[in-house]
Amino acid sequence: MLADSANSTGDVVFDDTLKQGLATDLQQSPFLNILPDQKVRATLKLMGHSVEEGLTPEVAQEICQRTGSKAVIAGSIASVGSKYVVGLNAVDCQTGESLARQQAQGAKKEEVLNALDQAATKLRENVGESLSTIQTYDTPLAQATTPSLEALKAYSLGLRAAQTKGSSAALPLYQRAIELDPNFALAYLYLGNYYRDVGELKLAKENLQKAYDLSSHVSEGEKYEISSFYFGFVTGEQQKAIQTYELWSQAYPRNWVPRNRLGVIYSTLGQHEKALAEYQEAARLNPDSAIPYANLVQAYCALNRLGEAKGTYQLAMSRKLDRFDLHSNRYGVAFLEGDVEEMQRQVDWATGRSDAEGRFLSAQSDTEAFSGHLGRARELSRRAVDSARRAGKGEAAAEWEMNAALREVEFGNAVQARSATAAALALASTRDVQTLAALALARAGEPDRARKMADELQKQNPLNTRINGYFLPTIRLAIEINRKALAKTIEMLQAAVPSELGNPDPDPVVGATLYPVYVRGQAYLLLRQGSAAAAEFQKFLDYRSVVVNCPLGALARLGLARSYALQGDSTKAKAAYQDFLTLWKDADPDIPILIAAKAEYAKLH
Repeated sequence: MLADSANSTGDVVFDDTLKQGLATDLQQSPFLNILPDQKVRATLKLMGHSVEEGLTPEVAQEICQRTGSKAVIAGSIASVGSKYVVGLNAVDCQTGESLARQQAQGAKKEEVLNALDQAATKLRENVGESLSTIQTYDTPLAQATTPSLEALKAYSLGLRAAQTKGSSAALPLYQRAIELDPNFALAYLYLGNYYRDVGELKLAKENLQKAYDLSSHVSEGEKYEISSFYFGFVTGEQQKAIQTYELWSQAYPRNWVPRNRLGVIYSTLGQHEKALAEYQEAARLNPDSAIPYANLVQAYCALNRLGEAKGTYQLAMSRKLDRFDLHSNRYGVAFLEGDVEEMQRQVDWATGRSDAEGRFLSAQSDTEAFSGHLGRARELSRRAVDSARRAGKGEAAAEWEMNAALREVEFGNAVQARSATAAALALASTRDVQTLAALALARAGEPDRARKMADELQKQNPLNTRINGYFLPTIRLAIEINRKALAKTIEMLQAAVPSELGNPDPDPVVGATLYPVYVRGQAYLLLRQGSAAAAEFQKFLDYRSVVVNCPLGALARLGLARSYALQGDSTKAKAAYQDFLTLWKDADPDIPILIAAKAEYAKLH
């Protein structure tokens, strides 16, 4: 447990900075586990204290006792003439006895971080860490972070802002840290991650690239963190990201982060059992973070273990943990169970929240579209886009617009799809928006534009597993859907098979779930291979808990009916048509695909 550092110098630059520097130093150790800030704040609440209250040694010791931790480490800094004296004291939580003390001096202000380094290294020795691991994991603080005290202070304040006020509040503080030290790799890393949180993926990519470019001198743990984000998000090399996370978790077995992120990759690859195991371990290592619980809800849902998904959500709520994807994943479970009241509770939670409102409005639009309520879906998508734009999230707004475009094209409204795609590209022409736009244009009868965009995506992202293995084969098959090379292109789409049951990037809330399967089914229909088409569309029913409320899950029922009709099985065809038409019994009557379905069904009688 880290207490606040006592600063008697009168210089405010040391407020927060000394403690952050100490945390960075100690986190290099594979054996020292610092009590997470979420747990500290939760314990303060239980004690009846404000989460903003200072962590004096006395308060820190009580938190340490309540959480079953081993020791409190408190730092101090004082000025003696022109010199600065940095002190560290590790105290046994239960007895209050000092376990180790260290002190180091800096001849001037600029040498304080070096003095802190010296004291922290000696302290690690004193509490029993071996000299070999200290030598391996002991990057100088000024090198691991920044030699600028002012930049480190802005970074520290950014971490606090993110934890107490959310990602958006942290952005200007990290930007300030980078202004003060343009070589501050960790600040670029966190800035990139928080841009991801708010949906600004282009800015996220740029900052994560910069962090990777500057990562040669950071600590070992931070190298793992930066590299994993670089491979997982910037280049999209998922196998390299997996290898990095595995090495990271082996080197730092008490760190929950690589376990959680490894689970995320497995989830995108459709390996939900593996994802579940990683999320469970992440939650065990850090039971006070909402993140692994949110992911556990999603993993249980994907595996159709809805009771356990709900139980995990309730456990998170009982621990006073909160996060937007906890609620969005719970919304998905409620949809699968037809629990309209629970869905509305989750929507009510998101209303007015800049980090969640647009996402939930878009999810609601898919729910309405699933039953053929296209007018309502359009209105909800419009509100989702407006919400994101008001919050300054241009890329998120573009993704919600693309969600609407994909829905329109599959419902038979190519003109509206092209219009929505143009609007999305005007909002944010980023890699992920272009990926969805190319897919929409390919399906909307603009093969030349779609091919040009696909070629450019492949050129710019030659290593990206998801783009090259999931989206580009789907886009190219959609382009060739009415051409002679169709059978050959279907074979190419087999590349997507290993991951087609995964949560698709760029955003699982965008209705692209099982898209390779859907387009492959459409291609088989055109080739009049009814049995092969039926096998594809049946996957949407077999994996309903992966599809959730993606409108393709509704349209697959019609695809199945058409497949049976091609096979000459009128009994199965009639049943499948009835299934679709019953689901869409209250649908807007002017939807082209519904009009076609009714005409086809009438011909069977």
